[in-house]
Order: sequence, then structure tokens, then C-alpha cells
Amino acid sequence: MEGEQGRWQEVNTTHSLIRPRRRFREWILERVFWAAAFASVLIVVLIFAFLLSNGLQAFREIDLIGFLTGTIWQPVSEEPKYGLVPMLTGSLLVTGLSIALSVPISILCATYLSQVASPAVREIAKPMIEMLAAVPSVVYGFVALVIIADMIQSAFHNPIRLNALNASVVLTLMVAPTIVSISEDAISSVPQEYKEAALALGASKWEMISKVVLPSSLSGIFVAVMLGIGRAIGETMAVLMAAGNAAVVTFNPLASVETMTAVIAIEMGEVTFNSTHFYALFAVGVVLFVFTLVINLVAQVIVRRYKALGR
Repeated sequence: MEGEQGRWQEVNTTHSLIRPRRRFREWILERVFWAAAFASVLIVVLIFAFLLSNGLQAFREIDLIGFLTGTIWQPVSEEPKYGLVPMLTGSLLVTGLSIALSVPISILCATYLSQVASPAVREIAKPMIEMLAAVPSVVYGFVALVIIADMIQSAFHNPIRLNALNASVVLTLMVAPTIVSISEDAISSVPQEYKEAALALGASKWEMISKVVLPSSLSGIFVAVMLGIGRAIGETMAVLMAAGNAAVVTFNPLASVETMTAVIAIEMGEVTFNSTHFYALFAVGVVLFVFTLVINLVAQVIVRRYKALGR
């Protein structure tokens, strides 16, 4: 009895020494995670503050309404004009076309990988698709410049070689891996019980996928699409090389366009420091930042509503 009591005392002493160490480690990890989260928020706030502080200085000489509604961007003419609409429509056209092309293909691909493909095919295909996201954007730009542009020009007999459709096609290749990867994870996370219940009620495999699996994973698919939109609207190098960079207001996919990211990349290196043109480019950056922020906020609101509905 005395031996057992001694052993219990040793065990209790050991636990009493281990618990404070565990608590200390947990306290350290909590502070590290909190610091990382706080740093992320702080960096975003500082970036926005930097853009906003410089962008607002442009409106000392530029009318805000004229900037947001102007259709001419000629910052180096005798009478400089700073109209955002050409770049805004260019960004919306290129992004919209790329999402319209990439979303159906990506969701079908994700559904195939998750529900139809054999494990061997899935193990090979998914890493290869994810590898496409690691290809540098300048490489995609060269592909669009040398190959895709010629294919589109030959197919449509279009005199303009670099155009919005060219940029949209290459953006489709860049956005698809993100949408496929996240959508595949969302579709795979649907509980097996849902699938078995649908099959037990007499549904075919296609009916089970289309009426049970895809609706159940809709929130995750939507997140993937919104991330794809953010990726597309923020792309610079590939669009700069593929779209033609003509600051005109058009919704013709076969016309040359210029995006907000492209105008910043092209003109920032040659602009006079602290000039009105310099600050106007920061103002374009603010608009682009706000667009991305709104997209993320809308995605969060919709995802929360779907989760509240139990989907």
C-alpha cells in the first residue's frame, strides 16, 4: 500500500509539473497566432492607408466625379484627362469573359475528379492541375502573345491581334486551377450518407451528383468562384501582354482594351514623381482595392447565408 501511494504521489507530482508547461506552451501559441492574425489585418490596413493617402492627393486638381465617370484617359496631353471608365470597362470585360469561360469547365473538372475519376486518375490529374497555378504569369503572357493571339485572329479573321478575348482565354487558364482545387475539396466534403441515401431512393449516379452533391457543396463552389474573380481582376502581367492596352470604352471582346492593373504597371515607371498623374495612378489603385474588398465581403455574406440555410 505504501509503495502504491508513493507511485501515485510521483504521478501526481509529474502531472503537476507538466500542466504548467502545457499551459505556458498553449499561452505562447495563442499569442503567436494572435500576433500573426493581427499582423495580417494591420498590413492590409496600412496598404489601404498608403494607397488612400496618395490617391486622395490627385483630387486636388482632378474632379472626383469626372475621374469616376470620364471616358478619356490622356494624362500626358496638353490638357490632361483622367477618366477611369476605359480601364474599368476593360477590367470588367476581361474578368467577366474569363469567369464565364472558366467556371463551367472548372466545376465539371472538379466534379469529375471528385465523383467519377478513379483514384489513380485523381492522384495524377489533381497535382497536375494545381501545378498550373505555379506557372509564372509572364509565361502565360508569352503563350497568349505568341500562340493564343494567332489562334483567335485566324478563327475570327480579326485585324486586331491583341484583344480582350485573348486576355480572357489566358486568364481562364490561370484562374481554373484555383477554382478546380477548391471546388473539388468542397464537393469531396459532402457526407457519404447523402450520396448513399440518394442512391438508395433510386437516383442514378448523375442524378445523385446533380441534385444532391453539387447543391450541398454550393457554398464552397461559390467561394472558389469568388477567389477566381479576385485572381482575375488583380492579374497584371499576362493581361498587359495580351489585351492590347488601348484605353477605350468598349464591350467588344475582339477589341483592344486596357485594365486598371495594366495602366498602373505601364505608366508608374515613367510618371513624374509627386505629379498629378502619379497620384492619379494611386487613385486607380484605390478603386481596384475597393473592388477586391467588395468581392470578398459579398462572398462572405453569401456563404454565411448558405450556411444558415444548412446548405
